[in-house]
Amino acid sequence: MKPIFEYLDYRAFLKDFYEDKKSRQSFFSYRLFGKKVGVDASYLAKVLMNSRHIAEDSIARFSETCGLKDREAEYFENMVRFAKAKTNHEGKVYFEKLLSLKSTSAQRLVADQYEYYRKWHHSAVRSVLEYHEFRGDYKALAAMLSPAITPKEAKESIALLSGLGLIRKDEDGRHRLTEAAITTGSQWKSLAIEAFQEETIRLSAESLKGHPKEHRDVSTVTMNINAADYAELRERVREFRASLINYVSKATDPDRTYQVNIQLFPLSRIGGGAE
Repeated sequence: MKPIFEYLDYRAFLKDFYEDKKSRQSFFSYRLFGKKVGVDASYLAKVLMNSRHIAEDSIARFSETCGLKDREAEYFENMVRFAKAKTNHEGKVYFEKLLSLKSTSAQRLVADQYEYYRKWHHSAVRSVLEYHEFRGDYKALAAMLSPAITPKEAKESIALLSGLGLIRKDEDGRHRLTEAAITTGSQWKSLAIEAFQEETIRLSAESLKGHPKEHRDVSTVTMNINAADYAELRERVREFRASLINYVSKATDPDRTYQVNIQLFPLSRIGGGAE
């Protein structure tokens, strides 16, 4: 089976461990596995089917039974805590610990994908390259963004985008977009996307003072709704977002990059209770 460092889901690792063990020792069963780790066989089955989590006090027993030691055992422990994280902040802490424990070869792709979503300027640089003829002038590229980034950050973005296959250098030395996309598990991606959204919301607030009115459009509305209204508003926002994407996809001569944030969130407790 794969090395543990290639997993981000501890239950997927345990399932593969069980199936690998079963293929080599036909007598190995949920009952025997459960006995070794000190849990009921039916509960173990639910863990492997992703409907339950293992308890904190059984992590060490699972590690020992799976033959994990030192860094591997520490990695397994952090996988469990990552999966059981109750907040996105807690999840980010354990995910970044997992990245630090991975081997270099196993770490690079996931770390780069995470970094792409985590910092706003990577996607901005990628968008700018659609119309800006970049051939190595990092200072000019950095100045294209608003707020401007440093030439060092621009150089790091180009390296990141190239490594992910999102851009390529053509025969004339110009970096161009590719059709490649990032496709990985949603468990960690949601954490990175939340960080990206936080950064772009911060940028929209800074835009109020950083850009003249004729270069921005910021409006707000406060409304009273019920649950059915909320569902309808979400659908209308989705349709509006899709219509914008369809419209700009037909643009033939872009000369600037904009960020559109559509924010719909409660200003009161929902239904009079806790959120």
